[in-house]
Amino acid sequence: MVEIEKWTGLISSSFLKNGRVVEWLDKGTQYLLQWFKSIPDLNIIFFSMNVFDLIINDKEQVLFNDIFLDEANRQKFEQLIKEHKYIDELSQYGLPVNNKILLHGNSGCGKTMTAKAIANTLGKNILILNLSNVVCSRIGETSQNIKQVFDKAGREKAVLFLDEFDQIGKARGNDDKDVGEMRRLVNTLIQLIDYYPEKALLLCATNHPEIIDTALLRRFQLRINFEMPIPEVLDQYYNRLLSRFPIELQNIERKYNISFAEAKDYTFTLVKSELIKELEEKQKIVKV
Repeated sequence: MVEIEKWTGLISSSFLKNGRVVEWLDKGTQYLLQWFKSIPDLNIIFFSMNVFDLIINDKEQVLFNDIFLDEANRQKFEQLIKEHKYIDELSQYGLPVNNKILLHGNSGCGKTMTAKAIANTLGKNILILNLSNVVCSRIGETSQNIKQVFDKAGREKAVLFLDEFDQIGKARGNDDKDVGEMRRLVNTLIQLIDYYPEKALLLCATNHPEIIDTALLRRFQLRINFEMPIPEVLDQYYNRLLSRFPIELQNIERKYNISFAEAKDYTFTLVKSELIKELEEKQKIVKV
């Protein structure tokens, strides 16, 4: 096997003689193709990284009325949705719409569900970045992967949702390792966000806004905080979760000072336990 690396560090590509290229080649290496083709009996098949491998396939449909928000946040998101519904009318007055939003706060408090609900309400596709596939050890390839997803979202006028945004937007210089690579990645993100089309929507979520690069934070027109739900809101959430079950399974002890995600897991665990007990009792009666 021969390995060829572009000296700029953008791409590493390997190929087998009379075989095939098994890794992605950037457009910047196209000049190498002519050289490859000049080699007798060298058959090379090139593959590009499939953008769909960089996106999580999540088809869940969430209604805006099904998400639990405090009144202040609900008003902010309703305003955001209305801006995008009337984007053409607003543009006639030279009024830009907000399309770069940072969602921050406690984990499990509805950031992802809110992003899905906004996309559904606006009739837009939602593209959720798959961090496990996007982040690459090769210098520059993470930036290239993210650019592919941004380009796709822009073309489709979609909602692009970047969860765990702090993992790719960490402040430059915070990590002694790969400082140069992190700086390049943040610089790429700044440029992608600056030129993100107005008719597409960018939603980024983080539990740790304090470690995000300040230059990135300045790009967001709205920063919306998700706090732990108060008991009254959690009670409404418990009521909705339990409404699908028989009355005898709804009388569970409720926990508070937890997130929506924790409340859901807790509720379903208790309901399953009670249901299994009932099923086991029925089996005992049948055996008798």
